[in-house]
Amino acid sequence: MCSKFAAISVLFAAALAISSKSLEATPSYTIEQAVDLAQEHNPEILIARKKVIAARGDFIEARSGYLPWLSSSGLYDKRQTQSETNLRQEDYNAIVKLEQNLYTGGAVSSQVAIAQLNIAKANYDLQETISRVIMDVRIAFNELLLNRAKVHVHEDSVGVLEQELKSEQENFSAGIVAKLNVQRAEVAIANERPELFTAQTDLRNSHLRLAELLGIDVRPAAQSPPFEVSGELQYRPDHPDLNDCLARADANRPVIKAREKDIQIEDRQYVLDRSATRPHVRAFSGYEIYSERDPDVGPEFNYGGVVGINATWNIFDGHATKGRMQATRARREAAVQALAAARRTVASEVRSAFFDLQQAGRVLENETRNVQTADETLDMAKGNFAAGLGTQLDVLQAAADVARTRTTRLSAIYLHNVALARLAHACASTAQALNFGSDFKEAKTENRNAAHAADVAKPPQKMTQR
Repeated sequence: MCSKFAAISVLFAAALAISSKSLEATPSYTIEQAVDLAQEHNPEILIARKKVIAARGDFIEARSGYLPWLSSSGLYDKRQTQSETNLRQEDYNAIVKLEQNLYTGGAVSSQVAIAQLNIAKANYDLQETISRVIMDVRIAFNELLLNRAKVHVHEDSVGVLEQELKSEQENFSAGIVAKLNVQRAEVAIANERPELFTAQTDLRNSHLRLAELLGIDVRPAAQSPPFEVSGELQYRPDHPDLNDCLARADANRPVIKAREKDIQIEDRQYVLDRSATRPHVRAFSGYEIYSERDPDVGPEFNYGGVVGINATWNIFDGHATKGRMQATRARREAAVQALAAARRTVASEVRSAFFDLQQAGRVLENETRNVQTADETLDMAKGNFAAGLGTQLDVLQAAADVARTRTTRLSAIYLHNVALARLAHACASTAQALNFGSDFKEAKTENRNAAHAADVAKPPQKMTQR
C-alpha cells in the first residue's frame, strides 16, 4: 500500500513539474515590455541599425582620401628568344610607394561631408523606424487586448443565452410556455456563437501579428500562442492641443530631418561632380628595385629611392561631368519637393490622429452610458417577462443589445489608444511628453473633467455578475 502511495506521489509531482515547466515556457509581456522587446528583435529595426553601421563604413572609406596610402607593385618577365639585339632577356621591377593627395578640387572634402550626412540620415531613418514600430506594437497590443475582451464579452453573452435556453426548456417541460420560446432561445444562441468564434479567430491573428512585430518565431504546429500579454484595455483622458502637436511634429519628426539631409547631400554631390573639372595633384615617394635591359647602359640590378608629383587634369570628357552636374541639380530639386511633401504628410498624420482621438473620446463617453442603460434594460426585460408583462423576444433583444454596446465601448477604447499611439508617432514624441491635459483655465473645470474622465474610464459590470 505504501509503495502504491509513493508511486502515485511521484507521478503527481512529475505532473506538477511538467505543468510548471510549460507555464514557465510561455512568457507574459506588458505593453512596455513588448515595446522593449521589439526594439531589440524587430527585423526592420535591426536592418535600419545595420544601415547605420554601413554608413559609418562609407565614412571611413571617404576619410581615407585625407590619409596617405602605401602600395607595392612588381613585374617580372623573360623573353624566350631575342635576335639581333644585345638586350637582356629578363626584365623585372618592384616598388613600394607612399602617396598623398595634395589637391583634389574639393572631391575628398565633399566625399567626407556626404558620408557624414549619410550617417545622420541613416540615424534619422533608424529613429523613424523605431517610432513607427513602437506605434505598430502599441496598436497590435491594444488590438490583442480588444479581441481578448471581445471573447470574454461574447462568452458572457453566450452564457446568458444558455441560461435563458435552459430556463425556457424547463418552462416548456412544465407546460408554462410554448415550443416557440425554446426555439427563439436556440436561434439566439446560434446567432451569438459565430460572433464568439470570430472573436477567438481574431485573437489568434492578433497574437501572430504581435509576434511578427516582436521578432518571435511561431512554430507551424503550435496550438497555443508563444506568449501571453498582461493588462486590460485602459482609457486615459487626453486633451492635446493641435497647434502644439503640429509644431512638435515639424521640429522633431525624423522623416523631415532625413529629407533635409537629402538636400544637403545633393549640394555636396554637386561640388563633388564639379571637382572633375579641376586638376588633381598627388605627391609620392618610395623605394624601387629594377633591372636595366641594356648592358651598355649599366649593370642589370639597380635600386634607389623615388619621389615625385603626379597631376591630372581632364580638359574635355565628352560632357560627362556636365551631365552629372545636371542630374545632381535635378535630384536636389526633387529633394526639395520631397521635403515639402513630407511636411504635408506629417501634418496630415497629426490632424488625422487628433481628430480620431476626439471622435474616440465622444464615442466612448456615449457608449459608457449606453452600456449601463443596456444592462438595466436587460434586468427590466427579465423582470417584466417573469411577471408576465413582457415577452421572451424582449429579453433576447436586450441581451443582444448588451453584447453589442459592450463591444462598441471596447472598440472605442481601442480606437482611442490607437489614435493616441498614432499621434505620439506623428509628433515624434510620447504621450506623456506631450503634456496632454495641462491647459485648463479653471480648477473647477479641471476637477469636473477629471471626475467625468473617471466615470468614462470605469468599466461596467459583466453581465454574469448581475
